[in-house]
Amino acid sequence: MTGNPATLPLDGVRDLMTVGAPLPFRVLDGQGRLLLAQGQCVLDARQIMALLERGACVEYDEVQALRQARQQSHGADTGQSLSNRRLTWFDRWERHVWDIDEALRQVGREAAAMPLLEPLVQQQVALVSSQPDAALFTLVRQDDRRFALYAQHHARYAGLVVQLTATILGWSVERMHRAVAVALTMNTSIVELQARMAEQAEPPSKKQMAQIRAHPGRSAEMLRASGVTDADWLSAVEDHHEQPGACGYPRAIAEPDELVRLVRAADVYTAKVSPRAFRAALPTLVAVRQLFQQDPASSIAGALIKAVGLYPPGELVRLKNGEAGIVVRRATASAGIEVAVLLSASGRPVSGGPRRDTAAAGLGIAGPLTDRSGLPRILPEQVFGLLYL
Repeated sequence: MTGNPATLPLDGVRDLMTVGAPLPFRVLDGQGRLLLAQGQCVLDARQIMALLERGACVEYDEVQALRQARQQSHGADTGQSLSNRRLTWFDRWERHVWDIDEALRQVGREAAAMPLLEPLVQQQVALVSSQPDAALFTLVRQDDRRFALYAQHHARYAGLVVQLTATILGWSVERMHRAVAVALTMNTSIVELQARMAEQAEPPSKKQMAQIRAHPGRSAEMLRASGVTDADWLSAVEDHHEQPGACGYPRAIAEPDELVRLVRAADVYTAKVSPRAFRAALPTLVAVRQLFQQDPASSIAGALIKAVGLYPPGELVRLKNGEAGIVVRRATASAGIEVAVLLSASGRPVSGGPRRDTAAAGLGIAGPLTDRSGLPRILPEQVFGLLYL
């Protein structure tokens, strides 16, 4: 007798999904990797199509239990339709990941992918400009372990760091947009490889290393084939792993230009603070320290540190008064870093997340919170509320 299938295609359970309502099950890709967690929302029909193109599926046992429960409750559906609520900034930030996924899958496959890329860059810039601290918070607090989308998240976060740093450097809007475009597309040729490597415990194989070494040139080729003609964009993609002193690849350029050095710095920083299945994220303070030590005289490293902060939003810190909390705002000209308190000086949970301005006497940051045991997952909506564009 044949047993029950382990998974079912997502297309076969669309009757159990409501656009805009929390999912009643997990959604996996064809390799069994998490795409959407139970409780996350499918935001629109385009996202459903993107999931179907990825061979999305759900676990058989979860579906059977859900169907039985709905039969017992006579098919009642308590989900709230997306049409009944306004899209938050966090909804749009999540939807942006799927727009990146769609665009990167089209590059190299479709000659007319370019029309997807320019709006993608504009969308990224608008979202980050609207809520830069919330965007940084999601970078630092990557808790959902959706490694199937590692490349898409990495592209988005590298673009975030590039944009904020370019602003500190005083770059023109056009130049900043080009840098974001490079960050979003530099790894086009290794999207699936990045997903696999995010979940593997062993070092890269020889075949994988060959793909990694070849990916800058291959990504540029794919972009050219998809209609990208901007020479500076293509050149920066080809060179984004070059380093001063001719110690990068693939061409060992002695003096990479400023655009290349910015994208590489953002790429490296983002990779360091992003967790993988068998490697924890590096603390942000350690990541910026390493970045600065690699090139202490670099204006890029200094601008990046200033842009994201030594303690960016999402970082857990201990205050000098003994309290512990999570950073929610970077320092401004008129106020210090803002921290939402999670634990009292005696270690007891504090409800409501009262805010502390760390520029006030006795409320400075003593350092990162090293003992994080017992802390619950902190969702960005808990500290920022429902943000809107």
